[in-house]
Amino acid sequence: MKKVFLLLSCVLILQPFWVAAAESSAFSFGIIAKPLKADPNDEALRESLAESDADNLAFVVANGIKSNNESCADAIYKERKTLLDTAKNGLIVSVAASDWALCANGKRSESFERLSRLRDMYFSDEFSFGDSKIQVARQSAMPKFRTYAENMRWRVGDVLFATINLPANNNNYLNAAGRNSEYEDRQIANSDWLKRLFVMAKVNKLNGIVLFCDGNPLIPAEHSIFSSSNKREGFTDMRKQIIAAAAKFQGKLLIVHNDDTDHHPSAGKGIIWNNNIGTVHVDGPWRKITIDTATPKLFFLASQPMPSQARAQ
Repeated sequence: MKKVFLLLSCVLILQPFWVAAAESSAFSFGIIAKPLKADPNDEALRESLAESDADNLAFVVANGIKSNNESCADAIYKERKTLLDTAKNGLIVSVAASDWALCANGKRSESFERLSRLRDMYFSDEFSFGDSKIQVARQSAMPKFRTYAENMRWRVGDVLFATINLPANNNNYLNAAGRNSEYEDRQIANSDWLKRLFVMAKVNKLNGIVLFCDGNPLIPAEHSIFSSSNKREGFTDMRKQIIAAAAKFQGKLLIVHNDDTDHHPSAGKGIIWNNNIGTVHVDGPWRKITIDTATPKLFFLASQPMPSQARAQ
């Protein structure tokens, strides 16, 4: 009885739940990759927006708004926000480490302050950017996690989509005593967020979950760039939780990330599957993924062979 009550409580907290109806069993979405280098005129981003606008997409996700070597000043944030809001498709922003976690003034980190600024500027209401507004539900709607507005979810047909703040710089874990309050608090929020996503997918009998993030939490510890150092591997807890939750999920989980670690065996190989968990690094400037719930494979990267119905999208 107690377990039933807890399950119903989770479901109630997750409502209201905006759902976009898919016209058929197949639909496509786009992912704009994080900029790899400074682009003063934003030419690559403008081109990606124009090309994705011209496609028949359910929505687009920008997986990061700036490169590692660009300024973290408000001016950059405002410039990119203005440009992203010109999209014709509904456009969701998923934050990357370069947007906040790597920001510093000399040797002093400005990561926490910059993340707070991004939350104020980019995640202040319940809608996406772009002309075709998508209504999203934010983790910040829960009083306990009121600051975590960047964690969002939405649904199209029988697939649940969500962003989760997992920066690629070792999940922003710092190898210094007493300096990991941001990491520890975010771990608690992200863990709760993942639990609720899987509960929702299970209760609604969904076919799949798609997570958008910066770092790849599924990279095995032995392939992490931190595995041979004295620094703790910052994705360990997330990796364990995701694998355990996916093992109980009847559908498929796809993790879309920015991590292009060249020594990882899955780098540059499309969607890599391990049981019902797939991971894909999206190389720039943008890529399209088609979902067809009428097929067992479910997810198709644009460069991969797709069934005729999916190709028509």
